[in-house]
Amino acid sequence: MAGYDQLTPATGTNHRQQAIYSAGLAGRRPAIPVAHTALAAEAERRLSAPAHGYIAGGASGETTLAANRAAFGAWHIVPRMLTDIAHRDTGVSLFGHRYPQPFMLAPIGALELAHHEADVGAARAAAAAGIPAILSSQASRPMEACTAAMDAVAPGAPRWFQLYWPKSDALAESLIARAEACGCDALVVTLDTPLLGWRPRDLELGHLPFLRGQGLAQYTHDPVFRSMLADTPADSNRPPITPRLLANVLACARHYPGSTWRALTRGHGLAAVRQFVATYSRPDLTWADLAWLRERTRLPIVLKGVLSSTDAQHAVAAGIDGLIVSNHGGRQVDGAIASLDALIDIRAAAPDLTLILDSGVRTGADIVKALALGADAVAIGRPYAYALALAGATGVAEWIANTAADFELTMALAGARSVEEIRAGGVELRSGRRR
Repeated sequence: MAGYDQLTPATGTNHRQQAIYSAGLAGRRPAIPVAHTALAAEAERRLSAPAHGYIAGGASGETTLAANRAAFGAWHIVPRMLTDIAHRDTGVSLFGHRYPQPFMLAPIGALELAHHEADVGAARAAAAAGIPAILSSQASRPMEACTAAMDAVAPGAPRWFQLYWPKSDALAESLIARAEACGCDALVVTLDTPLLGWRPRDLELGHLPFLRGQGLAQYTHDPVFRSMLADTPADSNRPPITPRLLANVLACARHYPGSTWRALTRGHGLAAVRQFVATYSRPDLTWADLAWLRERTRLPIVLKGVLSSTDAQHAVAAGIDGLIVSNHGGRQVDGAIASLDALIDIRAAAPDLTLILDSGVRTGADIVKALALGADAVAIGRPYAYALALAGATGVAEWIANTAADFELTMALAGARSVEEIRAGGVELRSGRRR
């Protein structure tokens, strides 16, 4: 199969299809499955049970996971003919920046569970394609490493930063300042995880990656967080000492920057985990707190996890720049409204706000439907994590190329030539739900 550098430019419909078919003449097949169902199935086969459970799992009965997909299935595209689709534009403008595709990489924590390249691999692939990667607060690699990798591929490549608002204001300020220094185009504040959802797949395995030191790189590389380690509270819920526990203690030390021996003997690895647990996420946040955030960053602020039209109106009143309409991929509230269903009411309530749809997006047709129902762009998560698991940065690059081609082809065959045309009503949708 072609190498990473050869794959990255192949994002156009005709180019991508021809590249696959031409390679097929030589007996070569794509590095990752093309169909999203096959991609997910192959990733499940390759990933460890804890890794797959963490990435694929949802809250409680996982009905919200199912609702996200059902919502897309309930809308049907009515293709229009003879619309002159010879020339097409898949670009989209967000917060003063022009991007070549209307989709971006959603933030996913602990990507080292999928592949050793982790966030850096995904970021490199996004940079090569010119689409934003939303760098996670729960990343396995610090934002500075991702930024350096992206700039090595394409200087100034787009990147956003996702903030889980910690209990420490000083730590929040430090993370925001680092994101600005890294050249991020926007600050994404995740609101829907003030508490961790009930996730049976993880619970049945007794597996939470952060307690093993995974997904803590933004914290352990932060000077304010490191200064907090001396005041780390004692562990009030100590598990029994077993060989597995000792292995996990060693893993915590290995994930701490610098010498593993130093982190182990000085207790930095365990202290970092305990301090993370103590400071992660603020359940007491209110709309009034957004004024504090607005005063501390020049970046556009995007709130992630909004599903209520009333909350969308609160965001407008607070001067927020945009929303990511998301139910956290079905990972937080079982029985929650599908993100696509919420999008329709939120667009009506906030007609001028930038809206990005997240949760359940899998295909080019899904992207077309989201745009036609009011989204300005979409964010996609699990599929690129699966692609990363199968082939590292090369896999993510190939997935991006496939998704871009699928979207462009679906857009054109539906009768539209651009994202603007889709959003202006150039693609007709009909609901298959009974009325």
